[in-house]
Amino acid sequence: MTSTTAVQIPGYLAGTWDIDAAHSTVGFSVRHMMVSKVRGYFTRFSGEIVTAEDPSQSSVDATVDMDSIDTRQEQRDAHIRSADFFDVGNHTVMTFRSTGVVADGEDWTVQGDLTIKGITKPVTLALEVNGFGPDAYGGTRAGFSAKTSISRKAYGVDIDLPMDGGGVVVGDKIEIELEIEAVLRTA
Repeated sequence: MTSTTAVQIPGYLAGTWDIDAAHSTVGFSVRHMMVSKVRGYFTRFSGEIVTAEDPSQSSVDATVDMDSIDTRQEQRDAHIRSADFFDVGNHTVMTFRSTGVVADGEDWTVQGDLTIKGITKPVTLALEVNGFGPDAYGGTRAGFSAKTSISRKAYGVDIDLPMDGGGVVVGDKIEIELEIEAVLRTA
């Protein structure tokens, strides 16, 4: 670890980490009926984060079970799983694989490839490194927050539900928010 790393990321620890889904959130929001936002989550996901000695060489590889969508309304969730939206019968997972980590002052971005419905597009996540430290079970944990925006239509989720008087029921812009807690692997 270099001295600049210690200044930028207090307590930084290199290693391989498993995402703790019980203490993490993969969420999103989308404009609904042109007046509000609906929030949803995926309840089943997994991933590996590798924090390298040089943080810019770090990586992440994550998979989300598309069938685990939860918007707190079962009828809507069933529709989102259908061919109109995610087509879960043919596309069971969403994946993210990082291609780069970039420092910008005290801020970080993670660049990577997001695949939804078999369509892969580059995305950039604004990353906040929340910290590293011991847990109550003798292990070590790390925390990260990340955000990005995507176009659902760019990933083949291109249903348009027009409203009388103009506008659409579901907006195109999807805000993705991640709160990730990960556990350091032991040998």
